Amino acid sequence: MESNWRWLLVAAIAPIAWGSTYVVTAQLLPADSPLWGSVLRALPAGLLLLALPARETGRRLPRGAWWWRSAVLGVLNVGAFFILIYLAAQLLPSSLAAMLMATSPAVMMLLAWPLLRERPHVLSLIGAVLGFSGVALMLATGTAEANPGGVVASLAAMTMSALGFVLTKRWGGGVPLLSLTAWQLTAGGLAIVPAALLVEGLPPAFTGTELLGFGYVTLVATAVAYVAWFSALRHLSAGAVGLMGLLNPVTGVALGALIAGEAFTALQLVGMGLVLLGIMLGQPAVRRAASHISIGWPFARHSRIPPSTVEATSPVAARSSAAA
Repeated sequence: MESNWRWLLVAAIAPIAWGSTYVVTAQLLPADSPLWGSVLRALPAGLLLLALPARETGRRLPRGAWWWRSAVLGVLNVGAFFILIYLAAQLLPSSLAAMLMATSPAVMMLLAWPLLRERPHVLSLIGAVLGFSGVALMLATGTAEANPGGVVASLAAMTMSALGFVLTKRWGGGVPLLSLTAWQLTAGGLAIVPAALLVEGLPPAFTGTELLGFGYVTLVATAVAYVAWFSALRHLSAGAVGLMGLLNPVTGVALGALIAGEAFTALQLVGMGLVLLGIMLGQPAVRRAASHISIGWPFARHSRIPPSTVEATSPVAARSSAAA
């Protein structure tokens, strides 16, 4: 149980970091270079992980099917995902973009069932419903308008990443963790370069503030976050890790209000509470605790009715009493 909580804390690093990128992108990064912005987020992070000592990364060149698998995962988890999420961050307020991404846990649970044979637990489903209700409440009470293009970009990014995460868990079991992450980030970053050159031309000159923003999203919100997320996926079910992703909108809303000055209402606070409750209900420790809760005789395995009471009211006891 203690080990599970440790890996849940590791999993929480990723959605908190990802939730913070909406504010960083809107406040510090250029709005007119989404393709180069995606390259400069992914490729340096992948190369940085590859540059770590081999004894730390277990680094090796992809072999066999891993060549095409790393390319597929790089596009799903990094290449196309970063482009879409960068566009969503420019078209939507940070809180709205983060909330739309919160639909990812439900999609991960549905995909993990046929692909990983991980059947969703009933409490996980209840937690997902509560979490999504909280997200809907926060979204419905927001004061900013939702740009349709931003909504489409955010939902498309969510679907791609959910599939990519489930496939990473299915395919990546025999690959060292840092190497697994590094090749995906490198492949995804390289896949965007031709499109960036064709659409946006040569890389633009960035200001010091913009480079500072790229440094944060590259090191913290990409390299560290993806290593933490993939590490948790190796030790926990996709459903449990996916529910931790609901910390993404909580972070986006909190930082949007604290840093960007976006509106924050009492109903959004209630929605945030529902999200956190949903996360807790879907965790393994809570499910184990709930399995030991008695619901009353005769339906519970361990009845709280005193044995003497049961004996006194049973038909056998009644006949014995009458005979006496």
